Amino acid sequence: MTPPRIVVTAGEPAGIGPELVARAAQCSVPASMVAIGDPSLLESGARAAGVPLTLVDDDGGAHEPGTLRVVPVTLEAASTPGRLDPANARYVLDTLDLACDGCLDGRYDAMVTAPVQKSVINDAGIGFSGHTEYLAARCGGAHPVMMLAAGALRVTLYSTHLPLRDVADALDADTLERVIRIVHADLADRFGIDAPRIGVCGLNPHAGEGGHLGREEIDIIAPVIRKLRDDGLSLTGPLPADTAFTGRVLAELDTVLAMYHDQGLPVIKYAGFGEVVNITLGLPIIRTSVDHGTALDLAGTGRASADSLMKAIHTAIELARQRCRR
Repeated sequence: MTPPRIVVTAGEPAGIGPELVARAAQCSVPASMVAIGDPSLLESGARAAGVPLTLVDDDGGAHEPGTLRVVPVTLEAASTPGRLDPANARYVLDTLDLACDGCLDGRYDAMVTAPVQKSVINDAGIGFSGHTEYLAARCGGAHPVMMLAAGALRVTLYSTHLPLRDVADALDADTLERVIRIVHADLADRFGIDAPRIGVCGLNPHAGEGGHLGREEIDIIAPVIRKLRDDGLSLTGPLPADTAFTGRVLAELDTVLAMYHDQGLPVIKYAGFGEVVNITLGLPIIRTSVDHGTALDLAGTGRASADSLMKAIHTAIELARQRCRR
């Protein structure tokens, strides 16, 4: 099997992304790895991390520790660690565009993203709600589903970056059915899981307490579960979120679908912060990312850990291999 080609974006230039990419370049990986970013920024990241780094043009060759193949994109403005500058917002999006388009046209088998700072992109006057939504639009309007994985624990999300007051209004049967079908298909196709077992959380405390704490479970979630069970999907729920993540329940499931961001993510980040990988389902490409933000307070200090980025890279490699095997 030909080693997969993995493309890595360096993320927010004022954050820890350039240092993490420089650290990741020191590791041996069974893939061809190329970074997209400003070469001078990557060199600065290597100096901050205290690691040697040789940058070369991307020739498609195998990765060699300490050497990084680069597709150069020039910063719009000089970058200082820890200091956000809206002038570089377009630079960040250009790196994402190149990586995503390269995956779409087959130059790369998967993309891995270092963290970006949503606020500074919006401060530049560019509407941006997150990597996941941006890449879905770039892929032609696919419906993205966020999954976070830490070992055997996988949490998927019905909704991602929504204010809490908007979550209930965003819950509808058609979208829930679409999300569950995407999760089921990608667990089978990308993870090689036959007959995936999906636990579906309720929206309200105690899964609505029989309608006394809300009717979303009765009116929306349970009917969708019944319909998809009739189609042969293995679904459990609606599950009260406060017991859905216990060992006994998780042992019977391949993923838990949470209804909103902070219903599911605190659990998995507690279980393995720094070891969690963000995986975007529902796209025609493979995309993984880190489980943390730009850590502006650590940028330039050399103290940032690349563990999550390395997990994301190895997960991208395995998913690319799984795609080749199917």
